[in-house]
Amino acid sequence: MNQISNTAKIILNDSIEKVFPLFSPLEEKKWENSWNPDFLYPPKGEFIENMVFKTKSSNNIEKEFNWITSYLNTKDYLVIYTVFTENRVWTIKVQCVDIEKNKTEAEIKYTFTGLNEKGIAINSESLEKMYKKELKDWEVAINYFLETGKMFNR
Repeated sequence: MNQISNTAKIILNDSIEKVFPLFSPLEEKKWENSWNPDFLYPPKGEFIENMVFKTKSSNNIEKEFNWITSYLNTKDYLVIYTVFTENRVWTIKVQCVDIEKNKTEAEIKYTFTGLNEKGIAINSESLEKMYKKELKDWEVAINYFLETGKMFNR
């Protein structure tokens, strides 16, 4: 087993109260066109700690990703997701901070743990692909949504 991680910060052009919910599974659908979670608990996708949902895999090796909102603190604008397959486990930590009026910094950290050789290989490729643009693609898509109310077409 091995563990790798990376962190990026993005600047979003609105208040923390409007930005933070966009990192919830239901609200992410507003700015990410490939995002389509299947909510298991609660079935309507309310943003609560220990919610469980699935998504289709973003690679050709694994069928689906299993997600748990493992930590949620809406007062501190912090959420941690735990995601797993038969090959690997990873966490996604999103921490939002008010930096000025209508400007929010979101720090996003992915930590991948490979459970076998296949998982280790997938993790390396996933992390490299994810952070190729230091999540500036997320920043563009979210800011476009905040400004227009529409999804950015990549």
